[in-house]
Amino acid sequence: MPILSFLPYFLQLIVMLLLVLGLAVGSLWLWRKFQPGLGMGTRERAVRVVDAMQLGATTRLAVVEFADKRLLIAVSRGKVDLIAEAPVPTFTMPDADG
Repeated sequence: MPILSFLPYFLQLIVMLLLVLGLAVGSLWLWRKFQPGLGMGTRERAVRVVDAMQLGATTRLAVVEFADKRLLIAVSRGKVDLIAEAPVPTFTMPDADG
């Protein structure tokens, strides 16, 4: 008989755990949907960071694509300097037939 007296408690515990799990999954889904750049809900951007490299504690180099150009910029605290500019490279795949 003692096992049957705990049955309503365990059922209530399972329902509450499922409710909390559902709220957590729903929250993560909403966060991901409305967070820019995480896959869902993304849009075409005018600026794209191609690569970035840390140079020091507050300085980094970045390659940015904008308006069919690649820009090499140095970013430091409160300052952005253009170092170089080049067209976006175009790649062509060789024919598979050969």
